[in-house]
Amino acid sequence: MDMESLDQLSDKPTSDEKNIALLSHLGTLIGGFIVPLVIYLVKKDESAYVAEHAKESLNFQISLLIYFIVSGFLAIIIIGFFLMMALGLFSLIVLILASIATSEGKLYRYPLCIRFIQ
Repeated sequence: MDMESLDQLSDKPTSDEKNIALLSHLGTLIGGFIVPLVIYLVKKDESAYVAEHAKESLNFQISLLIYFIVSGFLAIIIIGFFLMMALGLFSLIVLILASIATSEGKLYRYPLCIRFIQ
């Protein structure tokens, strides 16, 4: 969903919607994929803005889990350790970018994200 599609869903997200959407991104630092999953299940019918952010965050966390599992297997040949470090740094950077976009009322699409939940 792009910004034009978001405009069709609602005029402008409220500050509460922005805060909950922001929590769906930042909450992953403490609760992993559980936080965006709960937010999505609770708010999906109330706010399209929050639902989009929660889905995107959830998809990214599931993708990261898969990438870390693959990196764990690759640790046998040493490269997996470097991939894990790179994934950790990458996830922190894109989490910051997602948080900034969310606080500005914009949608953010994580790079390298497999979209399991449409």
